[in-house]
Amino acid sequence: MALSAPPAIRRIEAFPIRLPRDLSRSLGAAGTPTSLGEAAGAYRWSAIYPALYSEHFETVLVRAELSDGAVGWGEAQAPLAPRVAATIIEDLLAPVLEGEPFDGRRETLEGLWQRMYQTMRVRGQTGGFMLDAISGVDLALWDLAGKMAGKPVAQLLAGAAARTHVSAYLSGLPGPDDAARLEAARRAPSTSFRLIKIFFDRGREEFLSFLDAVKAALPAAELAVDALWRLELPGDEAFLRTLERHSLRWLECPFPPDEIEPHRRLARHFSIPVALGESYRTVRELEVFFQELLIRYVQPDLGRCGITEGLRIAHAAAHAGVRVAPHISIALGPQIAAAIHFAAAVTDCEFCEYNPAVFEMSNRYLDRELPMRDGAYIVPDTPGLGVEIKLSDLMRDAEIMHP
Repeated sequence: MALSAPPAIRRIEAFPIRLPRDLSRSLGAAGTPTSLGEAAGAYRWSAIYPALYSEHFETVLVRAELSDGAVGWGEAQAPLAPRVAATIIEDLLAPVLEGEPFDGRRETLEGLWQRMYQTMRVRGQTGGFMLDAISGVDLALWDLAGKMAGKPVAQLLAGAAARTHVSAYLSGLPGPDDAARLEAARRAPSTSFRLIKIFFDRGREEFLSFLDAVKAALPAAELAVDALWRLELPGDEAFLRTLERHSLRWLECPFPPDEIEPHRRLARHFSIPVALGESYRTVRELEVFFQELLIRYVQPDLGRCGITEGLRIAHAAAHAGVRVAPHISIALGPQIAAAIHFAAAVTDCEFCEYNPAVFEMSNRYLDRELPMRDGAYIVPDTPGLGVEIKLSDLMRDAEIMHP
């Protein structure tokens, strides 16, 4: 008997979304790690270092539909200017994918990723918004692949070796001032977080005093520091020696992502473990960090690299002896679910990032909430990513930022 032809990709849609949020609840955590300056528009500079943030919660949801009616959800990381990634999806990626057969095999997913990448590769668009857009579509296709196979994505990737729980680390201590943040730190043990990350969001001496206060409030917890790309070498040797003595789990994003030499100096002259990855979209961008052993942890963001390229990053990391800890910042359900499945399937992955305010926002628009218990994500056990968007609720609350 002849096998029936697989369904085809019928339609891919992008929804650039802006949701209101309470900045006071987000300040000091992933997504808004520092206080913001004044501005007339929605985007404001960090008051501490040259980076823009939005007053709102911005992202791009992606909906992929097959000719048999199956629907998959994805999401592109888009904390700023979500219309850019959405336009790339609708103008470039959807036209080259719609009509393509889709059988859900990994080889097919890799081929479709390459097809999307090649649309602009020769024109120099091999990172940034282009890869964010590709990643959003990639997640939607992996969601469909899991649904076609009747398996959660983690099991599709790792079979019986996929874990059912993924330890979370608390990303930031939110609050308008240090008293509120220390109170958040004191509450953290009740939720069983073994690792807490704090942001270098002030002057050096003031930050070291705050770090000491957090350690005193949480003597049993491990700490990590996100330096927000603010350090300099030469210049910060004494500050780094002090951080070294704090036995941090890692120092994250110490230098601007396009400056390699200070990362080399840090690796050669200091023992502090370095983590990075959220600013990079492909394994090609990370090759130098793996080849020269400049980092101990890599932090791929699934809304920027997708599952397909994320697996390549994880493979290169394993070859270099580097551990994996997925990054999650501003995200709704598809991004968070993808990170959880990815973390559950990757062998050298101990932690996945967690931000309570972001997680709460995500669950608000899901038919079935992503569960967390005792400081760990519970991996969704339904086919695909395990998330279905309550689109009517989202449309009610969000501004859909069509060009």
